[in-house]
Amino acid sequence: MSGRQQSYAVASVPPGYRVGPWIVEEPLGAGAFGNVYAAHHEDPDAAPARAALKFLPTGTHTPRQLRHLRELAEREVALLSRLRSPRLIRMYDALTVDAPAHPELDGATVLVLERARGSLDTLPAAGRPPRQGPALLVQICEGLHQLHGAGWVHGDLKPGNVLLMEDGTARLGDFNMAAELEGTHAYCPAFTTADYTPPELLWSEVGERGMRIRPTADIWAFGVLAHLTLTGSFPLPGGTPTARRDAAVRYARGEEELRLSPELPAPWRGIVRDCLARTHEERAPHDTASLLRRTSEAAAGRLPHRKHRHRPLLAAAACALALAVTGLGMRMLLDGDPGTKPVAPTNAGPVADARPDGSGTGPEPTQTPTPTPTPRQTATGYDRCIPGSVCFFSETDGRGDMCAWSGDDSNWFDGQNDCSWADTRRPGSIFNNGLPDANGYIHVTYFAEPGLRKRLGCIKKGQRHDLALTSNVLSHTWAKTCAS
Repeated sequence: MSGRQQSYAVASVPPGYRVGPWIVEEPLGAGAFGNVYAAHHEDPDAAPARAALKFLPTGTHTPRQLRHLRELAEREVALLSRLRSPRLIRMYDALTVDAPAHPELDGATVLVLERARGSLDTLPAAGRPPRQGPALLVQICEGLHQLHGAGWVHGDLKPGNVLLMEDGTARLGDFNMAAELEGTHAYCPAFTTADYTPPELLWSEVGERGMRIRPTADIWAFGVLAHLTLTGSFPLPGGTPTARRDAAVRYARGEEELRLSPELPAPWRGIVRDCLARTHEERAPHDTASLLRRTSEAAAGRLPHRKHRHRPLLAAAACALALAVTGLGMRMLLDGDPGTKPVAPTNAGPVADARPDGSGTGPEPTQTPTPTPTPRQTATGYDRCIPGSVCFFSETDGRGDMCAWSGDDSNWFDGQNDCSWADTRRPGSIFNNGLPDANGYIHVTYFAEPGLRKRLGCIKKGQRHDLALTSNVLSHTWAKTCAS
């Protein structure tokens, strides 16, 4: 895919060259589609007085190249004109060069941008990961969340396109490849940076409108970026971009595994692994809202929790406590068989809750469940599964050991819960005791490998049945549909 890149000669702009009220100083950087220069305003009292001028040339090219360059310029101008987000570089103006005597510059589009002091690709050059790496990754994730929330995909997230401001904070820049979503997809030019391109796009067909791209392409790129920022190395082996691209293809085919660096901090390992899931479908549950929450926790040194779309188990426990206070819960125990102890759910889920958009931590007031056990019974079998949870049992008919979750878990041994018996035993039965969900996440898909890989099956809301599996279950996610 990287071989599709077209090289355009970008004429150099001499110091002192004027574009509107701006006077060019020294060059700041160069890319495949344009050069960036420092500049100052002719009026020293103007605000802003300093800026970065990005020249996107349109001269001395074939008609096809002209159309391509014009499209790239229009994409960046459209995005920067419409979005005003604190983690995206700001555009002050867009000008056109009028210089018939200089055909290499005549007609060029010039973006007047907020001036940065550098980019992220200059930090690992020091030989060790930057100390501020975790905080910068949170800010990058904020920028992606703002982009995706506005309906855009960046399409070329990499260290050189993460700009560092004078105050040390990060902003996303270079939106030549950005594309606006049309439903689930967007269309961008057939150009990618191989190291940050998800495997499915490395062999993607290119139509008349360009390459089809989805937000999960940015999620993959963020995973690579996070690993590189925190360890100084790429997550796939190879001494060159071509070698790493081939490794990514083998990884997508199941012929190679990720080899995360031992230097990657523990709170970030699950995040990077989820971002670098083999397929779009496996990455899709990890949107920027959940990643922003998880990266914020990881940057604070806490192990990130998975996103919970359902009412937490703590709320159900509170309901049981209320029954006990009124006497009903106490009669449940007193009227049971002599010597029989109430069976509590094992590995209860976390007590924190987050809504599907990543905001809020409180339970939804409309989702208060009615406890399943009747007043004169001790919970047994499937009835042990608290409303709002999906429960896996080690034996048929809801018998044996039970592991219960109220949210997703992409790794049963290094995630939300520790379901130890699943390492050696396949679940014999399952119960989806989920609650109504405003966003439609009511079914549960389960997988044979951590990271939501190797789909085994799906259970719809309210179903309970025995399982006849050929593999252990090691991860699951709530889903809107059971369609594969």
